[in-house]
Amino acid sequence: MSATLIDGKAFAATIRAKVAEHVRHLRDEHGLTPGLAVVLVGEDPASQVYVRNKGTQTEEAGMASFEHRLPVETAQEELLALIARLNAAPAVHGILVQLPLPGHIDAAEVLNAIDPAKDVDGFHISNVGLLATGQKAMVPCTPLGCLMMLRDHLGDLSGLDAVVVGRSNIVGKPMAHLLLRDSATVTIAHSRTRDLAAVCRRADILVAAVGRPQMIPGDWVKPGATVIDVGINRIPAPERGEGKTRLVGDVDFDSAVQVAGAITPVPGGVGPMTIACLLANTVTACCRAHGLAEPEGLTA
Repeated sequence: MSATLIDGKAFAATIRAKVAEHVRHLRDEHGLTPGLAVVLVGEDPASQVYVRNKGTQTEEAGMASFEHRLPVETAQEELLALIARLNAAPAVHGILVQLPLPGHIDAAEVLNAIDPAKDVDGFHISNVGLLATGQKAMVPCTPLGCLMMLRDHLGDLSGLDAVVVGRSNIVGKPMAHLLLRDSATVTIAHSRTRDLAAVCRRADILVAAVGRPQMIPGDWVKPGATVIDVGINRIPAPERGEGKTRLVGDVDFDSAVQVAGAITPVPGGVGPMTIACLLANTVTACCRAHGLAEPEGLTA
């Protein structure tokens, strides 16, 4: 048996099309253009590519893109002052500060300075608490994308046994809260979980977000399970030539695809959903700011 591949690239394109449709509705019916401000401090190459992609996709969806690139030596007070201005700007509905930040800047203080209503990354402590208590919140983009794909593939998640491997504040914990809200039975596991293999084997839904390349082999996967692989790891690929690398997930895809009912590939699975959900969160933030109905199919 070979698992169904959950095509994150195609699904993300569907989400972006829904975003663009709602943006047109907001512009034509209400005279509103959702605006996303992205702040990059320093010159990390991966962050620069990511920020550029965000700006391109924001504009392609018909939204306003506000990009702020600051030198690596920018003082924390200067960054906080910029965030205060963006908080007060009516044209800005979403604010994202690209991580990682330089070592001299307190990332937690910066993220918690963002207006929770504009916190489209869902990292502000207020949004974390609202999500954990089952209230309306801005939801972190990667877990939101995972949830959307699970709902699309499985429909009702109620009563399914879900195991999330990984306990990070960015993916693992919010993913567990989202699955609980959809009435799944949820276990959070991690590298120190006793008999992790047995825990994984009982999962109808297995979400791997531990950050270790190919940590979960196929014989840890329950036959027919739906596997969401959040990991993006670069490993040596000598078969491609000296010094070459390739991307792999936290799941050993080649063995897991023979057991699972459905699985996300790496690359092309969860990754494309992150920016798509960032755009969706910005539209949601715009609607909430103006007391309008939230876009159907773009929220948790």
